Amino acid sequence: MPFEIFSLQAWLVGLLAMCVLIGALPVLAGLFQFLLVSLSYFNQHVVMTHPYWPRISVIVPAWNEGAVIGLSIDRLMQLNYPKDKLRVYLIDDGSTDETPRIAIEKAKQYRGRVFHIRRVAGGEGKAHTLNYGLNVLWKNEWSEAVLIMDADVIYTPDSLARMARHLSDPTIGAVTAYIKEGSSAPNYVQRFITFEYVTATGGSRRAQNVLGFLACLSGGAQLHSRQNLLDMGGQIFSNTLAEDTFTTFRTQMNGRKAIFDPHAIVYAEEPDSLNGLWKQRVRWARGNVQITSVFRHLWAHSKAHPQLGSWAMAFLWFTIFLMPLIQILSASALVSLYFINDDLAWKCFGMLWLIAAFTYLIVTAISWVVDWESCAKSWGCSLLFPGLVSLSVIVYSLMPWAFEPLKQALAWHEQHTAQKLLTLFLYSWLALSMAVAYAAKVVEIKGYPRCAAVLLYLAGYGSFLCAVTFGAYVKEWQGSAMTWDKTEKTGKVS
Repeated sequence: MPFEIFSLQAWLVGLLAMCVLIGALPVLAGLFQFLLVSLSYFNQHVVMTHPYWPRISVIVPAWNEGAVIGLSIDRLMQLNYPKDKLRVYLIDDGSTDETPRIAIEKAKQYRGRVFHIRRVAGGEGKAHTLNYGLNVLWKNEWSEAVLIMDADVIYTPDSLARMARHLSDPTIGAVTAYIKEGSSAPNYVQRFITFEYVTATGGSRRAQNVLGFLACLSGGAQLHSRQNLLDMGGQIFSNTLAEDTFTTFRTQMNGRKAIFDPHAIVYAEEPDSLNGLWKQRVRWARGNVQITSVFRHLWAHSKAHPQLGSWAMAFLWFTIFLMPLIQILSASALVSLYFINDDLAWKCFGMLWLIAAFTYLIVTAISWVVDWESCAKSWGCSLLFPGLVSLSVIVYSLMPWAFEPLKQALAWHEQHTAQKLLTLFLYSWLALSMAVAYAAKVVEIKGYPRCAAVLLYLAGYGSFLCAVTFGAYVKEWQGSAMTWDKTEKTGKVS
């Protein structure tokens, strides 16, 4: 019997230690992608292209976009693209503000190049609005390619030409651009988003180009060949909150490639409040929950698709999709292990955070190489991306000797209760940080934006995104209506 008890305890300790280290998987996924970034410079599709100028119809879905739509259309008309090969269709989704008037004025100003199409029965969401516009395009053969964008997105002069050149290769079905946060005077939320886009778009999508698949075409900048859309039935899948991701998967499942061009740069105005960001990202995350279910036959099944069904794709997708659960599991296992084998718990904690520390250094350093302009714009938030608490643990993991004077000054070894409480707090932090990040949103809604900022700086922007994903789980479990919470635009993009 004693031997059986010992074996059971050893098995439990091993299981808990493994669960703790599972917490490093999302970190390792980020490290894996950023180590591939350097290979993207030797794996650029642009060398297989040539200048190509297909006739492009731009579909701009718009609902109450009066603050931004005029500038967006003007910038489209100023693109370095043949004027006779570019048409803009503004699909007015029953707007009640100045959008119809501005659109009509622009249609008169750019006669024969800009068209205002009024959809009276609006309010059903972006996908339905896009499909209304596509039905108009398919009535004739003029469109050789279709650019789907958001009403606030500002295209740099050469961006569309850079995207279009890839369609000279018939194996390419869709191309997406590098969307950056473009507010002229960004606040702390938008600066965090700026750095997030460097990592999640500028870095990760370069890595995906190397791996041969793309997880998502940016909803505000996706260029499709005519045939690519027709092979999907000429319509965007509307029974999801992630129509852009669904279209990305369908493109590749139909035998064409979807790629990212990091040199085709566009700018968009992102939410300037935690509540606005929460609404936007919960919609995105719920869409990912839906996509995960719809394409469940695809995961880690290379026969379904060589690239999308690869283990690399499954690893990258699920470490992000399951990150909240992974962090809760890791923290719970660490606390449990503390009461069984505190020495092993400390070693696992140190190993977990040492991996996080080196990944933080590597990802931050490579991010500056990928996009120094955006990193310079958000350098403070790039450093504080993990949050002050996590950053302190990262520094301790790299330089434990630096904390010795503080420990001695506080008579650490004599404060056993304080030491125990602090240890349990740190072991629980991966899970607690999500609660603190969520509290930041709640505090902001109650009218205390400065307190909200302090809480976010403590918890970290990454923890906020994890809380968002957890919120999406809850929304889907509750069967909440798939409402389209529109991000308010104010025209701050310079």
